[in-house]
Amino acid sequence: MAAFYILLSCLLYVFLVAVSEVDATALTTAIGPNERLCFYTDVDKAGEKIGFYFAVQSGGSFDIDFEVKDPNDKVLLDGVRERQGDYVLTANTIGEYAFCFENDMSTLTEKLIDFDIMVESEPRRDPPAKPGQIAEQTSALEESIFKLNGMLLNIKRTQKYFHTRENRGFDTVKSTMNRLFWYALLESLGVVGMAILQVYILQTFFTKTGRKYKV
Repeated sequence: MAAFYILLSCLLYVFLVAVSEVDATALTTAIGPNERLCFYTDVDKAGEKIGFYFAVQSGGSFDIDFEVKDPNDKVLLDGVRERQGDYVLTANTIGEYAFCFENDMSTLTEKLIDFDIMVESEPRRDPPAKPGQIAEQTSALEESIFKLNGMLLNIKRTQKYFHTRENRGFDTVKSTMNRLFWYALLESLGVVGMAILQVYILQTFFTKTGRKYKV
């Protein structure tokens, strides 16, 4: 019974350590035409991992320009007309990192973007030793926790993928409906215009030198 409580305590400890070592930010933002937006995150110590994910949810061809800079304004990552990206980089410099999006390619279309910025440190900390604790069981339990964490991250990425697909599909349907509406409106105006033109032509055809003939 005591071994069970020891394993339970180790499980809670490892879980709390894994949670406390991750600092993440998930945002959704709209970027207007010819607009540049930058977001920032702080790194407290060298060697931490920075996870950067983004996906264009709606607008135009679902593409955006992006750029990642370190505290010394050195470009670490950049891309042109990217639809989405998922990157992990090591922060070798302590300070403020910039994540910028630029919508220069669009002069009229607004872009909606989902993105995550995650600063993570993954030290394998051993739980405090206690009387009667079995090291092999603790190690196996810790490995199981990290495997579960990896599986949860994969599920999260899959959910993000389907969320992006759904938003892009909805935006495409909305754009198609708008095009059909304006096409139908122009078609109706064309039919009305042709009818008025035909009446005018027929009226002109039966008018000669100011005299009208009845038919």
